[in-house]
Amino acid sequence: MTRFRSALAPLAIALLGFTAVPQPAWAAPPKPVPTAQQQAPAQTAKASAACAPTVAGATPNLRLTSLFTNYGNDNNRLDDWTGADGTYSLKLPGGRELWIFSDTFLGKVNPDGTRPPVVEEGGTTVFLNNTFAVERDGRLSTIHGGTPDAPKAVMPPRDEDHWYWAGDATLAGGVVEVTYQEYERFGPGAWDWRWHRNVVARFSPGRLDRPLSVHDLPSGNGVSWASGILRDGGYTYVYGVEDHGSPKYMHIARVKGNSLLGPWEYRTADGGWSPDEADSARIMEGVANEYSVSKVGSGYVLITHDTTEPLNPTIVAYSACSPAGPFTGKQHVYTTPETGGNIFTYNAHAHPEIDGPGLVVSYNVNSFVNTDHYDDVSIYRPRFLDVTFT
Repeated sequence: MTRFRSALAPLAIALLGFTAVPQPAWAAPPKPVPTAQQQAPAQTAKASAACAPTVAGATPNLRLTSLFTNYGNDNNRLDDWTGADGTYSLKLPGGRELWIFSDTFLGKVNPDGTRPPVVEEGGTTVFLNNTFAVERDGRLSTIHGGTPDAPKAVMPPRDEDHWYWAGDATLAGGVVEVTYQEYERFGPGAWDWRWHRNVVARFSPGRLDRPLSVHDLPSGNGVSWASGILRDGGYTYVYGVEDHGSPKYMHIARVKGNSLLGPWEYRTADGGWSPDEADSARIMEGVANEYSVSKVGSGYVLITHDTTEPLNPTIVAYSACSPAGPFTGKQHVYTTPETGGNIFTYNAHAHPEIDGPGLVVSYNVNSFVNTDHYDDVSIYRPRFLDVTFT
């Protein structure tokens, strides 16, 4: 069983609402999801309509979709990006855009739109569990560790039984802080893997191929703190997911200032904040493993794939008057046209730092059949939308 099959395919199952990962020993009996009235005072709930953005429409963002399509098909280099998922982003000093990816293909694209199999299966395509790309003036370049002849992940694993998938990122004191989830393999079976812990890696914007340092993040309550990050009102809000396959629950934490290394506090079921991670409440269910909360006008918008149904091609939005919710008023944003047969889509989230006619949103495209990624390079690449609001 190759790393490609042991990492990419099981991730797809877990993201879509099936219980692929065994529940760890810390898993506690389910707590109820608090109602909107429990999460916020009545006057706040009543005011939500006044600051709730309404989705006006969603159209494909052709610039960004074409940017990655053309870059992935370009064979000027053979140690660069040809497809990936994750697709977080961060504005760097000097106007560059950092694109943050999890599972990534590097290598050659054939003239007929196919790619060679991965190295572990006898081909020439390199498969890494995390990479970066940097966009400057509409041109992309791939960042990986190692060398051009032997590329490595920018966030290298500690051994062959562990790997990191990327989450959202922030900029603190000129240093890039990227959240990562560490997963571990504990047996020979296809499903013998599980989430292990959360960390944050700090990178210099001028040298992104290796972290300056890696620090533990809270990991004691079964929440993956990597889904989304929002800086607002003197706090950095961190959004997480408690993943039981189906359902998946939103959790919210925050830290004062810009760095994730400060003391954390957690949103509680009664709408308060606690320094104890065990008090972190299930805010709502139906979010994906990756989602976002963004400021839009005077309100806040949660963008996520709808995981209330397996294999759901629907991207939805919820609104709130606070970055901590309650998030209400579920709205349809977009139904992904790629979904069907072996192909599925997942993990929509926003990129509010990117200029456009609306809120830029990305989503990932994948297949349950590994050989599809060889037969058609266009499958395993992000798509982008412009979502407008009234």
